Amino acid sequence: MATEAAVSTPGRPAIPNHSQGDYHFVRSFVAGGVAGCCAKSTIAPLDRVKILLQAHSPHYKDLGVVATLRAVPKKEGYLGLYKGNGAMMVRIFPYGAIQFMAFDKYKKILSQQLGISGHIHRLMAGSMAGMTAVICTYPLDVIRARLAYQVKGHHRYTGIGNAFQTIYLKEGGIPGFYKGLIPTLIGMAPYAGFSFFTFGTLKSIGLAHFPELLGRPSSDNPEVMVLKTHVNLLCGGVAGAIAQTISYPLDVARRRMQLGVVLPDSDKCLTLTKTLKYVYSQYGMKKGLYRGLSLNYIRCVPSQAVAFTTYEFMKQTLHLN
Repeated sequence: MATEAAVSTPGRPAIPNHSQGDYHFVRSFVAGGVAGCCAKSTIAPLDRVKILLQAHSPHYKDLGVVATLRAVPKKEGYLGLYKGNGAMMVRIFPYGAIQFMAFDKYKKILSQQLGISGHIHRLMAGSMAGMTAVICTYPLDVIRARLAYQVKGHHRYTGIGNAFQTIYLKEGGIPGFYKGLIPTLIGMAPYAGFSFFTFGTLKSIGLAHFPELLGRPSSDNPEVMVLKTHVNLLCGGVAGAIAQTISYPLDVARRRMQLGVVLPDSDKCLTLTKTLKYVYSQYGMKKGLYRGLSLNYIRCVPSQAVAFTTYEFMKQTLHLN
């Protein structure tokens, strides 16, 4: 999930509207949060399946993506595909909001205060924005992963509140909520960085060279050009696919470390290095470190489509352009 500020129409620089500065922080927060929630709700069933595949759930052993999507409703009902989505919504609203706002803020700091500009500042700002959002919302991601991993009839937690209480009391207090944080941050740096970098670069090139074909005037500010919806989808999909491919093994390690005592082989997944070595030695590259990657590619297009479309719509609705 990544985007960047709209690009001014060539030859017609955007005219700043200082009256829009009021409550800009709140409006920007809401725009990013709503975009994140809409995108994640759209792909919630695929996210549940991804967690089950990554952690090699014994209840869906040796099943692929499509087979698991069919098996979950039969075993747990159709709502089973949305297990853990409540915790995801609680997490993703501040996550999306923080990520979008942090990206814009870091870009300004890098370009205006440190003199770093060009494409590299997108990569750096994206990486820092992703890590900032992760640190702020990580405990909720752990809760969501634990709830999503549960299978009907084999529940360790009864809900979000019970999961918080159980982890806090039985897994060492606050540190229990940050298992897997290091591989998450290491994985987020290239994922968010390349996602913002790829999308931002494609957007800039497209609007600079083909403004009439790929862009349109923003509804709230005709002086600003934004990408057309189908172009947003295409650019976001490419960005997501590249970012996922680079960072996926670290995402697998993160999930296994997050699940902790829930896994029967949790003693093998105590550190990032040990987890990566264990998964590779036990399952190999394709069925271990990259298991479920095809699902992430399938998730990429609808997720990015909804995220970018919603964010652009919210920016125009809330007069952020």
